[in-house]
Amino acid sequence: MRLHSPWHPHLPPGDTPPAERLADALAGDILGEKLDAGDRLPAHRDLAWRLGIGVGSVTRAYAMLERRGLVRSVRGRGMFVASRPGGSGQAIDLSANMPPPMFGNRALARTLGRLAHTVDPALFNVYPPIAGHMEHRRIMGRWLAELGVDMPPDRLLLTSGAQQALGVAAGVCSRVRTVAITEELAYPGMLSLLRQAGLSPHGLPMDRHGLLPGPLERMLHAHGTGQCVLYVTPTMHNPTTATMDHARRHDIVRICRAHDALIIEDDVYDCARDDRLPPLVILAPDRTFYVNSLSKTLSPGLRIGTLAPPARFMAAAADALLNSSLMIAPLSYAMMAQWMLDGTATAVRRALRGEAGRRRELALRILGPDLTPPVYDAFHAWMPMSMEQAADFVPAAAREDVTVTPLQPFMAAPGICTQGGIRLCLGPVALPDLTEALRRLRHVLDGMDNSVT
Repeated sequence: MRLHSPWHPHLPPGDTPPAERLADALAGDILGEKLDAGDRLPAHRDLAWRLGIGVGSVTRAYAMLERRGLVRSVRGRGMFVASRPGGSGQAIDLSANMPPPMFGNRALARTLGRLAHTVDPALFNVYPPIAGHMEHRRIMGRWLAELGVDMPPDRLLLTSGAQQALGVAAGVCSRVRTVAITEELAYPGMLSLLRQAGLSPHGLPMDRHGLLPGPLERMLHAHGTGQCVLYVTPTMHNPTTATMDHARRHDIVRICRAHDALIIEDDVYDCARDDRLPPLVILAPDRTFYVNSLSKTLSPGLRIGTLAPPARFMAAAADALLNSSLMIAPLSYAMMAQWMLDGTATAVRRALRGEAGRRRELALRILGPDLTPPVYDAFHAWMPMSMEQAADFVPAAAREDVTVTPLQPFMAAPGICTQGGIRLCLGPVALPDLTEALRRLRHVLDGMDNSVT
């Protein structure tokens, strides 16, 4: 005999699909401890009848909750609230910046099954063109157009992730520029690539809207016209989450144009069109190397990035891409095309935005004023603090079995920085584990506050 479910079904109002609203309602009650670990959820058909929705919507909602780690399926018995994490011996890693998994076994099996009947064998029998197959470039172009970046496919180079795109851009810029400028805290992978290209990065101060125009103008003036390349992340800056407003974007472009500086724009966290926040490549296509990828907005395992260089650098970028000796796996090409053409990619991107909002609200609820409220959808958050406090926080979190990233790798100039803090990655762990990790970090912060005399 099956156990009766203690959950009182309710479906929040809204315009999103019923499956998403049902998943949100259950997630809120589980995380709000209205349901206990081991509680049974209602049977699919019974719940669908009680809420007046389709059985398929219930199935999709339960699958979403299972991917978040909130429920577990027991074969032949039904769906149950998952056990919450407990005990200080369970280590939780908040240092890897990636979205939560959105593709379950069944979804992947369906995709691979379709590909078995539709994929072109030629994809696997020859080397792909250096820039990627034109059809795949068209598909990527349509994806970018949904973000407000309307770029013809012959202006796009497909790469093995954003890292390769950034490396190609840095290599090309190093041939015509002698100085690299970044935010004082920047993506460690790009800092390394700039140094490898012979462009030691100069870090400049930021505020909540990103890179400050004044210091940028002074730096460009000091080095002379046509000598500099600026690497910048305008949307959900990594690690600080700063997002440039409309005025700041125009200021940065105006200053770079006045001093003939090139721009490498890292736009990997941009997940929705917002005409109030145009990418820099739209404002300055003649000098901007635009980089995006699918890793942060679709799936980390889909290592497909894109680079849109200025037209005058297209040939040089293609040559640099050829010399980088990395090619996209044919299966990744095929899966990208399948997901984008059948609507899976758009649905996943929308679901990830909702998940990012839920995790952001969870972090703000637990960490409160110690967290900078992110203004955009992504899976990292920033806790500002002094550099000394940040250095103490990392080992203190480790003693609570929570791994966070130290500040040093983000520093453009080691030891020289006007702000400190800790980046928290909210995506890679299940929601119950994230809740537990944030509570442990709350304990660390309270201990640091109490130690101040």
